Amino acid sequence: MARQVFLFPGQGSQLVGMGKSFYDRFEDARRLFDRADDVLGFSLSKICFEGPEETLRLTQNTQPALLLVSTAAFRLWGRTPYAAAGHSLGEYSAHVAAGTIRFEDALTLVHKRGTYMQDAVPVGVGAMAALLGADYEAVRAACGRAEGGQVQIANWNSPEQIVISGHKAAVEDVVRNVRSVKSVMLPVSAPFHSGLMKDAEDRLAADLDAVEFHDPAFPVITNVDARMIRTGAEARDALKRQVSRPVLWTKSMELLAGEEIDAFIEFGPGKVLCGLIKRIGKGWAPPFTVRSIEDADALVK
Repeated sequence: MARQVFLFPGQGSQLVGMGKSFYDRFEDARRLFDRADDVLGFSLSKICFEGPEETLRLTQNTQPALLLVSTAAFRLWGRTPYAAAGHSLGEYSAHVAAGTIRFEDALTLVHKRGTYMQDAVPVGVGAMAALLGADYEAVRAACGRAEGGQVQIANWNSPEQIVISGHKAAVEDVVRNVRSVKSVMLPVSAPFHSGLMKDAEDRLAADLDAVEFHDPAFPVITNVDARMIRTGAEARDALKRQVSRPVLWTKSMELLAGEEIDAFIEFGPGKVLCGLIKRIGKGWAPPFTVRSIEDADALVK
């Protein structure tokens, strides 16, 4: 029997127009988009389809928008995976797919999550940077001795890509002092997945406690521990700790080495996670395929 792993993207994959082909061609998708608008009390659908980009890019809009489009894509695909994983907010999409939490509850949670994360740190105080081709231990050591505030590894996306997050001056200090092939300051509005997000994490914990969690229908790999979980209690605990801690994406995907995975399928806009798993899983045996379900045409190819 084929073993597929379903992947759900996080913030940064959004683009104006996402989900429109699902809405136009499938009644089930239309109902889901309309339901999202009703739950949130504003037209998230219009923001997805028409933008403008600066409105879609607002964290409190981006997060529910990506969850909505990813959920629509998954439901239209209509199959069950061996396991699932989501990058940052994509972990919520994975749990909706697994039945751990209701779509409506997840939508409200990620809308609040985005708002809390944006409110946690004044604009301009924090920053994030991507380091390409840098050594993980060297980056971690540089974060520990950085001047100008607090900084830590926020995302270990692949063996070649590490993202750091924290106070702007400290992030810039690490960029100056770590040898990398390339470094890029990221155009983000807050220092996500850093200790500066602790206030947002604490606020979200109360909301997570108010939502009913079920045992997932298939294993979901957590960002914060890089571990397969199978109970609702584990899911809630992992999501509580996720906001201020790093996304261990490389370790999460490496759990699947030797599991004889046939395919990785990414649900939602873009192909970021497809690209990362190609790099992480290079040389795995047997070889696997990757596929992105980002629009209606992808469902039939």
